[in-house]
Amino acid sequence: MREPGTEILSVASAERMQALGRAIGSAVDESEGPFIIALEGELGAGKTTLVGGFMRAYGITGPVRSPTYTLIEPYQTASRAVYHLDLYRLVDPNEVEPLGIRDLLAEAAVLLIEWPSKAAGALPAADLWIDIAYPARGTEGREVRLTSNSPIGTNALRDIVAAIPELRLLSP
Repeated sequence: MREPGTEILSVASAERMQALGRAIGSAVDESEGPFIIALEGELGAGKTTLVGGFMRAYGITGPVRSPTYTLIEPYQTASRAVYHLDLYRLVDPNEVEPLGIRDLLAEAAVLLIEWPSKAAGALPAADLWIDIAYPARGTEGREVRLTSNSPIGTNALRDIVAAIPELRLLSP
């Protein structure tokens, strides 16, 4: 049985991961106030590819790279500020506070946070949690689990699923 507020998608290619990112970006753009998206997955699973699609939905056309060394990459869009964070290099959750994440949320920004588990307990709750996993051996693509954790996350999840009917929904 599927958890409430959870959808599991089968994403067959990098192009489809970008399409999912665009759908997420479009859904989040409709929300008001700050919005936090947590992105978990192994190295190379497609987190930054998804963020690239997200940025396309906001009109960002240049390359999108994971800010592994800078930790935060800011983008100013026509509608709001978007911050792409990569916490992979953090050693301790206490390293999050000096990044000023709470200040970023005061401006109703969108935060896309890769590797949020590296800052467990030090981050505000994510509105949408995305886990990207390699499927069973011999299967192509990625399995993407989207879980809403707030009313605005639930609204966004509904819009995301409606925007991408071509992605096969899986049963958990």
